[in-house]
Amino acid sequence: MEFETLTEKATLSELGQRIACHRLNKNMTQSALAIEAGVSKPTIQRVESGASTQTSNLIRILRALKLLGNVDALVPKPPISPVQQLKLQGKLRQRASSKKEKKRTDGSWSWGEET
Repeated sequence: MEFETLTEKATLSELGQRIACHRLNKNMTQSALAIEAGVSKPTIQRVESGASTQTSNLIRILRALKLLGNVDALVPKPPISPVQQLKLQGKLRQRASSKKEKKRTDGSWSWGEET
């Protein structure tokens, strides 16, 4: 179903029907879902009929039906922007550092060929 072409009312109605189907598939009554979700039975009835509801109530209902994990598909996490990626990388090295030579404590000098 293409939700992009539906009106807000039609989208809410479809969402309500899907929630009702999930509830019935779990063999739950509206009262049982209301208790599990911590909302009133009339709230469940309004959501299933396609009426508008508070987002917090919808989250509670989805959690009770074990559907809250699907919110990632509804509103995916935005990718990291290229600018943020550069900031996360830190300062990029521009050149290699030379090997540090051991300093002699006896005051003698060498070409570094002797170790």
